[in-house]
Amino acid sequence: MLLPSFEHLLSAQIGGAPAYDLLIRGGRVIDPSQELSAETDVAISQGKVARIAANIPESQARQVLDARRMIVTPGLVDVHVHVYDGVAPLGIPADANCIAKGATSVVDAGSAGAHTFPGFRQYVVRVVETRVYALLNISVVGQSTLSDGNPWGELLDLRYANAKLAIRTIEQNRDVILGIKIRLSKNIAGDNDLRALAVAREAADAVRLPLMVHIGETFSPLPKILAMLKPGDLITHSFHGREGGILDGRDRVLPEVRRAAESGILLDVGHGAGSFSFRTAEKAFAQNIMPGTISSDVHQGNVNGPVYDLATTLSKFLHMGMSLEEVIRRSTANPAKALAFPNGTGTLKVGATADVAVFELREAPWEMVDSLGEKRPGKLRLRPVATIKGGRPYGNSVIPVYQA
Repeated sequence: MLLPSFEHLLSAQIGGAPAYDLLIRGGRVIDPSQELSAETDVAISQGKVARIAANIPESQARQVLDARRMIVTPGLVDVHVHVYDGVAPLGIPADANCIAKGATSVVDAGSAGAHTFPGFRQYVVRVVETRVYALLNISVVGQSTLSDGNPWGELLDLRYANAKLAIRTIEQNRDVILGIKIRLSKNIAGDNDLRALAVAREAADAVRLPLMVHIGETFSPLPKILAMLKPGDLITHSFHGREGGILDGRDRVLPEVRRAAESGILLDVGHGAGSFSFRTAEKAFAQNIMPGTISSDVHQGNVNGPVYDLATTLSKFLHMGMSLEEVIRRSTANPAKALAFPNGTGTLKVGATADVAVFELREAPWEMVDSLGEKRPGKLRLRPVATIKGGRPYGNSVIPVYQA
């Protein structure tokens, strides 16, 4: 099925005094924050969600987006991306890879540390259309050291881990920084992992924000890392399928992982280039261990496959048995709550900022690939069609207006 272009999805209603600036008409609206999943309309006025109801007259809106046979959700919330383009080696442009693909709010997970965050704020946060937030890397240099040909991770020298500077940077930027990020793999932290984690723990406790901990192939065993975490913290790359994962040698979920999840420590996906395994996820799901949040970890090393974007990552979880409502919950309401975004993120409640994503749920064969190269046949795929940010369609600079 060929989709109509974004320009042709929009038409204008002129005359009188329209009550709404934009009407999204006839889509299947899925908003887990309201336990809503139904064909209905969404009306937007002055950048806010003004009304959700069936059969709102088109004459009441200046513009109409025809979303019939499509999926309408809150703007997706991706809690693990890397968009410090041009500075951190993993960085990619935010807008082409986030808001253009339905993710209106994203969290750059540790690309910037205390020394490099001012540039991140100035040259990324302030200039892109995507709503970009950050988890501050406990290393003052952020992710500026590790790259192809330079295997020096940011925590191999523990002098770069500085709680005092992290605390000061966060206090000066609480509108953007939502927590602290630490990467603990051996090539990044070596045998410093628990000592570096103690520094990150000190900083997170001082500012009362959560930690996101990157696991996989760590020097210290996962149970020792989990023992230092608290409810509200996040483990990212939870289903990576490599050494130091959530499964034991007999594919059973570690009891420490189960206790951590039950205590309120969130398991985040963080697909990435080497951090998501179909097999590991399926083994965990069969034992009632599910992700709390689904994130892409999209960056230079995977934006052209196997990740591509958050919508493609969500599609893989549809294949693994999650309902559409469940995957949208884990990419809207759950992450918005987990990192205490500003009110109105991840929801279409009346009065919320009108960030909206529109998708086609395409029924066609496609080949899914995880981070380990394992391939699976897929039948359903979410394809981004349109994104609304603050009530305004993102994308083409000119939206044609037709006389009613």
